[in-house]
Amino acid sequence: MKRIIVDYKKLTPEVLKLLTEKFPDGYGDDDIIKFDDHHNQTIEAVEIRTDEAVYLVKVSSKLHYTMTNFDKDNIEVNDLGNVVVDTDTPAISSEILKDEEE
Repeated sequence: MKRIIVDYKKLTPEVLKLLTEKFPDGYGDDDIIKFDDHHNQTIEAVEIRTDEAVYLVKVSSKLHYTMTNFDKDNIEVNDLGNVVVDTDTPAISSEILKDEEE
């Protein structure tokens, strides 16, 4: 079975739906898996399983925002089929965005 590491920017609507169904109230510390990637950097992720693959979705404040604001009926998808997240809203402060970029 394939193991796919994915960032919130690359989430498909299907994976985001599975993520919000598995963690309707958000994920906790016990749900987070820690591992080292091929660059020897520690990654924290939550796991979503499908018949075809195991998705390891990287944990971040932006992921939490995406899950919280996920509307199954009104979803915007880009040309690559990934969910579009509008981070230009007051709900995400510039401090959070700054921390995530570092």
